[in-house]
Amino acid sequence: MHIANPQMTVTIGAAAAACMAMVVRMRASNKPVNPRKLLIPPFAMSTGFLMFAFPITRIPLEWALTAFLVGAFIFSYPLIRTSQMETRDGEIYLKRSKAFVFILAGLLLVRIALRQLIEQYVSLPQTGAIFFLVAFGMLLPWRLAMYAQYRKIQLRAEAR
Repeated sequence: MHIANPQMTVTIGAAAAACMAMVVRMRASNKPVNPRKLLIPPFAMSTGFLMFAFPITRIPLEWALTAFLVGAFIFSYPLIRTSQMETRDGEIYLKRSKAFVFILAGLLLVRIALRQLIEQYVSLPQTGAIFFLVAFGMLLPWRLAMYAQYRKIQLRAEAR
């Protein structure tokens, strides 16, 4: 099977994933959070590292480290800042944030622009590897920060 425009397919996929993340996040604010809900996504996403078993996706270590650090220090920051928790009826909930949707949309636009730039210099599978590392670098600190916030609220509630 031949894909007419692989770059467009990837861009549409990224947009769909971002929309799905927005919907999931909005629904999540209606249910209490727990450590499992906070920590499973990075563990589940870590299976993506298996892509590096295939030579077509391998990139230099410096590129990999840079991609991860860009995700961790640039892209995760606005998500961490807009992810706040609160206690309701003795349970811990993620607060809805109006800014979250705009931040996620902005991050998507930046990611699409960067992807267009990077695809000019490396193969499509290598570009995918780079952006997987950016996404994992964004997700891991964000989820760890939410877990730390959860534990802080939980310990405060237990101390009462």
